[in-house]
Amino acid sequence: MDEPLTAATISITCYGGDEIEAYLARPLGQRPFGGVVVIHHMPGYDSATKEITRKFAAHGYAALMPNLYHRDAPGASPDDAAATARAQGGVPDDRLVGDVAGAAAYLKALDGANGKVGVIGYCSGGRQSFLAACSLPLDAAVDCYGAAVLNPMPAGAPQRPPVIGLAKDLSCPLLGLFGAEDKFPSPAETAAIAEVLTELGKPHEFHTFEGAGHAFFSVDRPAYRVVAANEGWEKIWDFYGRYLAG
Repeated sequence: MDEPLTAATISITCYGGDEIEAYLARPLGQRPFGGVVVIHHMPGYDSATKEITRKFAAHGYAALMPNLYHRDAPGASPDDAAATARAQGGVPDDRLVGDVAGAAAYLKALDGANGKVGVIGYCSGGRQSFLAACSLPLDAAVDCYGAAVLNPMPAGAPQRPPVIGLAKDLSCPLLGLFGAEDKFPSPAETAAIAEVLTELGKPHEFHTFEGAGHAFFSVDRPAYRVVAANEGWEKIWDFYGRYLAG
């Protein structure tokens, strides 16, 4: 699908009533449409993740990516903002949930919105997608290789507590997309997460791609794996088509 779209940098009201920068992409001429909150990876609010946001619009969804580091380093480059946020310990969980809530409210209020909103996150954003789906009423969630859902973050990364204890509150179906060669999270960890969700009766589907490690969706990084990424996108379009479209 290649829908006409429009994209722009905007301001949205989020956690604590703060106004933060965000990147909005939406289809033109298609109504009604579902919404997707895009949670950027640990390297930040960058051009590659803006491209992902536009990709959702090209497939008929309004997509909004809040700049989670806006408060930490307003106006800074993605690399500098990410470094500042990391030095401060990363994005606090309560702030993340508030920012996703603000983004979801903005999407629901768009003219032409169908009232359904999902979330997707990459890297640290994968854990944050899981967290948001356990903290907010959402319609679908996608975790792309998020570490620290079950086990602690790797050494050297901003430490955030595992969020598997919130799984009982998961508000929507969850799609997990992982690399077989990833260590954070490892295939054993994602299998254990799936087991917990199954025991809780939470709808989910997990896919692990051979030949791929962490960050296999990142087209601007050596970790990019075209086959895994293309298959992953097909899983996303099928998943959101069932839970967000129309």
